Amino acid sequence: MPIPSNYSSPTRVSAKDRAFSQIQEWIIDGTLQPKEKLNDADLAKALGVSRTPIREALQLLNVQGFVEMFPGVGTQVTSVNPEDISKILPPLGVLQALAAELAAPVISQETINILRDINHKFAKALIAGDTFTALKQDEKFHNIIIDLAQNPYISNTASMLQAHVMRLYYNKTIILKERSIEEHEDILKAFEQKDREKAGHIARVNWLRAIDEYYSEEK
Repeated sequence: MPIPSNYSSPTRVSAKDRAFSQIQEWIIDGTLQPKEKLNDADLAKALGVSRTPIREALQLLNVQGFVEMFPGVGTQVTSVNPEDISKILPPLGVLQALAAELAAPVISQETINILRDINHKFAKALIAGDTFTALKQDEKFHNIIIDLAQNPYISNTASMLQAHVMRLYYNKTIILKERSIEEHEDILKAFEQKDREKAGHIARVNWLRAIDEYYSEEK
């Protein structure tokens, strides 16, 4: 039987990508603790893959700063440094602002409505104290805007920085605040007005505000 012309085969995830995503998630949520030594044989067994994709995944995680590799010694999870907030958020804020500026002229009202619904779910979870759900909704909100920029260089770099931000959230270095609800809505209003500059400015402020909040609470 001929394959239908409109058939789309399911996207397959390579063993390396699957290993990378899972190990990164375990590092972000603290399942794998800072300074914990990683054994590629144990990870391979846990994930049901060979040691080769595990090693490839660890090499990429090393490049991205989630693990440290010591030749002839071993690999361990990197420490969480709260001070890194001032190194991670500025470039991420710039990328998020650029994505918002690129999205503003092309975003549809339908997508704005979807984002508004996500923000409502974010607000509901945040007010209820459901931090995990709020965090996921916040991530979804910003990822849609990143995708609208249709720039792989922005999305790939932002994804890596966002993963470090998630780790800081789990480490309680960054605390979600209700101010974000209003800022999200202001971004959406700027989108409705097709105001690129305003959308970008608010998006950047939304990310950088966490730096001031962190240092004010440290005093």
